Amino acid sequence: MTAFQAFLLGIIQGLTEFLPISSSGHLEIGHALLNIKNENNLLFVLDVHLATVLSTIVVFRKDIGSLLKDLFKFEWNNATKYVAMLLFSSVPIVIVGLLFKAEIESLFTGNLFFVGCMLLFTACLLTLTGYVKQNTKEITFAKAFIIGITQTLAVLPGISRSGATIATGILLKVKKDDVARFSFLMVLIPIIGAAILDVFSGEITTQHLNVTNLLVGFVAAFLTGLAACSWMIKIVKKGKLIYFAIYCALIGLIAIFAA
Repeated sequence: MTAFQAFLLGIIQGLTEFLPISSSGHLEIGHALLNIKNENNLLFVLDVHLATVLSTIVVFRKDIGSLLKDLFKFEWNNATKYVAMLLFSSVPIVIVGLLFKAEIESLFTGNLFFVGCMLLFTACLLTLTGYVKQNTKEITFAKAFIIGITQTLAVLPGISRSGATIATGILLKVKKDDVARFSFLMVLIPIIGAAILDVFSGEITTQHLNVTNLLVGFVAAFLTGLAACSWMIKIVKKGKLIYFAIYCALIGLIAIFAA
């Protein structure tokens, strides 16, 4: 992988982590188009994912600060309840991630046909949100768990995590502002947890380590992630997800025919 390829993949990760078009699917397509071999890709993927985690923390720094402040009052309040729902939403992906880690990783082999099919699934899910007319409900533990289940589906390359969780929240008639915020905050727990597990499991190695590529990819993913996260919040409020549905459908069909 060259520094320019790392730069391009960083941009892809930063944009597609927050826009509902599947970061995993686009990274797979990117690796295929750029003809990048599996040379310590796990470390690079971890690197750019942590960059988008940092983007999320920066964009929602006030919300996170407020939650932490109230959380450490050690009483059952709105912040404690909200954090508990975030943790509860992570239960499905933690279970699947621990039990089927090897099977999930086996799907990331550059199979463009599979990625294309999953992008079509994402397109269908986003299209359905256009039929929901009113979003006035609050997030509950039950809704958080359902949103967590759809986040688990996004371990499949081509299914957008943000798209699946935001679409599910909208279909459950949760307020659009609330579902966007919840969607972006809920990803912090599984990504940080997975990063810790990968580091301590010994799967992350420094063989073929290229610090320049990691730095370039991190900065590119972080900066584009900042822009995409802020942009996506505004888009969800306006309810214009159909354009992303069309994009996913087109890219999905191209991937299928190119396979």
